[in-house]
Amino acid sequence: MTSGGKIYVKIYNVEGEVLVAACDVELIGATLIDSTRRVKFYVDPLFFKGELRSPEELVEVLKKASGANLVGKNTVEVALSAGFIHEEAILLVDNVPIAFFTRA
Repeated sequence: MTSGGKIYVKIYNVEGEVLVAACDVELIGATLIDSTRRVKFYVDPLFFKGELRSPEELVEVLKKASGANLVGKNTVEVALSAGFIHEEAILLVDNVPIAFFTRA
């Protein structure tokens, strides 16, 4: 698992479910565009900008999550290495990995 820089992590508690929004610090406020697939993804600070956490802290938060929205190389790599997502579930938009997961 990577031990890179800090990650923004925001936790939402909704009707008994825990949703985690996490992204690499440098991506906050970025608009990612893949014109070939007609995908535009805005890394909205209102949604993603929570507390700065270490990769290890992100793993602990994801263990309790019902689902997560993950954006950025470091963030997605942490989730992949910890087994929360599968490599085939990663979408590249503007060369930035994005992944989502839910638990049943």
